[in-house]
Amino acid sequence: MHIDLSTRRAIVTGSTAGIGLAIAKGLAAAGASIVITGRTQARVDDAIAQLRAEVPQARLTGVAADLGTAEGGAALIAAVPDTDILVNNLGIFEPKDFFAIDDAEWTRFFEVNVNSGVRLSRHYAKGMAERGWGRVQFISSESGVQIPAEMVHYGVTKTAQLAVSRGLAEVLAGTGVTVNAVLPGPTLSEGVSEFFGKIAKEQGKTQKDVEQDFIQTHRPTSLIKRLLSVDEVANACVYLASEQASGTTGAAIRVDGGVTRSVV
Repeated sequence: MHIDLSTRRAIVTGSTAGIGLAIAKGLAAAGASIVITGRTQARVDDAIAQLRAEVPQARLTGVAADLGTAEGGAALIAAVPDTDILVNNLGIFEPKDFFAIDDAEWTRFFEVNVNSGVRLSRHYAKGMAERGWGRVQFISSESGVQIPAEMVHYGVTKTAQLAVSRGLAEVLAGTGVTVNAVLPGPTLSEGVSEFFGKIAKEQGKTQKDVEQDFIQTHRPTSLIKRLLSVDEVANACVYLASEQASGTTGAAIRVDGGVTRSVV
């Protein structure tokens, strides 16, 4: 299968590191013109430099804005009025005791993980429908199906993304615009690697041992028995952005290593 996105523009939110950067890299390798987004210009510039080194032919621009705010979303829309592909990847996570999560923290998680994608989809998907082609993706998580006790607020926002994704797909029925959610399992992104590295240092273990302990203790249903790589998640996102994925919409695509014990 040859995926050619050379006539398409893609916005990937939260794309200066981790899964977002891997998605941007995959889409760029398929020929798409990419808009990198991050909260600071320095992070955006670093990501663009990294991608240019890895994908020399990449067509890249960047927008620095805090997309977890309405003002940041408006700034991105002003800088890039339309796009063919929107990947709502921006997200935050933090293990925290349920009884210690206050209202402000709940609001912060919803603003970043849910409302950022709602705002951008509300704008960009309308233009896609008018042009008769588009791809919208929400990077959710297996945690949206199996809410983790150690970060209930994160899991709830990931469930909300599934609902928004399916609902928007219904709204856009018959327009040529597909909307899907991608559900990664535990993935060794930059943030997760830093988190496990900190634990390893505190416990006097290797990071690899900490990662294996996490899978065995907290995700024992994993069929691959390891964390996913960011590229494994990105591969699914590149396919869903392609012409070839025109028959897939309103779906929740698991890239979770088999963690979720379900036949659908």
